[in-house]
Amino acid sequence: MNDPTTFDFGPQTRIVARLAAGVTDEQFADPTPCPGMAVRNLLGHLVGLTVAFRDAGRKALGPTTDTDPNASAPDIGPGWREELPKVLDELADVWRDPAAWTGMTRAGGVDLPGAVAGAVAINELVIHAWDLARATGQPYDPDPAALRASYDFLLAAADEPVRDGTLFGPVVTVPEDAPLLDRAVGLSGRDPHWTPMK
Repeated sequence: MNDPTTFDFGPQTRIVARLAAGVTDEQFADPTPCPGMAVRNLLGHLVGLTVAFRDAGRKALGPTTDTDPNASAPDIGPGWREELPKVLDELADVWRDPAAWTGMTRAGGVDLPGAVAGAVAINELVIHAWDLARATGQPYDPDPAALRASYDFLLAAADEPVRDGTLFGPVVTVPEDAPLLDRAVGLSGRDPHWTPMK
């Protein structure tokens, strides 16, 4: 992400929307790679983080950008199937504006530079899409540019002294010749071979 002002979220947000559309109501209670999160909680988290980072990109600070994502268990509302693709489109549109990447903003109650917020947002979309695909048995091929940005972000965070599972779990060792997605997933603290039966 050498020139973040040209980074387009659109290809990855469309992938997330497609995966979410493939989730059946019968899968809502199924486990995900996120400890303590069922599919319905993961979908609720995706709605919340998309709104938060949309507003962070707009510099529209308030309740959506101030809320700690770990403060309560997220869940889906009755209109989530319409809301999620809508806010994903809005997120991608907001981050096409170079102004989103400049100055300071806030997400999850944390003040941070716009470029860092953008990096966090695309990482969330790449890794949680993997979570959702694995939990619901769907194929997943992330946008290559988004995957590279996610991997670079996670690699830079790999040596953080505190990895207690709230943002990242402990790094899972993955062979150096493994696919880039597997390496990114391992850096996020997940087992790339996770299945709902584990």
